[in-house]
Amino acid sequence: MRNILVLLGMVLGIAVFATSCGDSLKKKPIETKKENETVMNDKNLKEVYFAGGCFWGTEHFFQQVRGVVGTEVGYANGKTQNPTYEEVVSHTTGFAETVKVKYDPEQVDLKLLIDLYFKTIDPTSLNKQGNDRGDQYRTGIYSTDKDTEAIVKEEVQKLAKNYSKPLVVETIALKNFYKAEDYHQDYLDKNPGGYCHIEPGLFEMAKNANPLPKKDAKPKYQKEDKKVLKEKLTAEQYKVTQENGTEMPFKNEYWDETREGIYVDITTGEPLFISTDKFESGCGWPSFSKPITKKLIDEKLDTSAGMDRTEVRSKTGDAHLGHVFNDGPADKGGLRYCINSASLKFVPKGEMEKKGYGEYLSLLDKK
Repeated sequence: MRNILVLLGMVLGIAVFATSCGDSLKKKPIETKKENETVMNDKNLKEVYFAGGCFWGTEHFFQQVRGVVGTEVGYANGKTQNPTYEEVVSHTTGFAETVKVKYDPEQVDLKLLIDLYFKTIDPTSLNKQGNDRGDQYRTGIYSTDKDTEAIVKEEVQKLAKNYSKPLVVETIALKNFYKAEDYHQDYLDKNPGGYCHIEPGLFEMAKNANPLPKKDAKPKYQKEDKKVLKEKLTAEQYKVTQENGTEMPFKNEYWDETREGIYVDITTGEPLFISTDKFESGCGWPSFSKPITKKLIDEKLDTSAGMDRTEVRSKTGDAHLGHVFNDGPADKGGLRYCINSASLKFVPKGEMEKKGYGEYLSLLDKK
């Protein structure tokens, strides 16, 4: 799809697609160690390279994240020198469309960048993202130093547990990188309606993913002691969340809830699941393919009832939510978060802004 748009633009002579032979000849491979050392000495910045399908959307996505101080799109880990876009899409050079991300580690954690990146791709899809096909659209995270590479490998291994199929995300050192033609740089800023394989709502999520810390501010969501919860919750809600109980299937509040909205922890109000990830599993309890983010939950081995299961608890409230199983829809990642209605409070889309969940409305946007 993106290749077709580029070729049409070139045929029509659109100005933003113009480039010169001089620009192409000036492209130089990254001297990874030397450049990284210079950056670190000057501004204490670090860099990492993300290949996530069409680089137009991936660059625009990372530009939204606080702490990312610079981006550049280009071609990474190929077998020729100074490749042009036409050579890369010919599938003869081995290059991947890649975004160089410079970030301030004092403002944003590399682990957060990796977690956000995974929200923009299908990490189990080989050489295919969105409508784009070809080895130049493969996924990968490329590093220029051993410490970064170690963090990348560790985080990707953790995230792999969320998928029933093997991941095909490369986690290797950066071998080479050539800056792409000028018309590719900041493409979606120059062409707001341009093609992008990333869901528009994710750009807004990226803006809010790393907010400025509030000085001396109380945490927005806090765990309450059991005495308070006993007065606040119903008997069933207390039994489920505080005593690891399980409600009856098909006789609970949200198993057949189909409205758009957000599901929050009944004990703290913290957002946990979104309706676009809810599906009908036939089990009689609310089922979700994933939480809003894995950082909101804890997963623990549960050997009760003579079974080995994975328990799901809210991280802030430490409330028992339910269990996660590997029998979910394959096209949604293969997981089924089977959650007790008694652990949740549903906030319909129309009330989210008023009740303080407006920043999550973008997650309800569908392609």
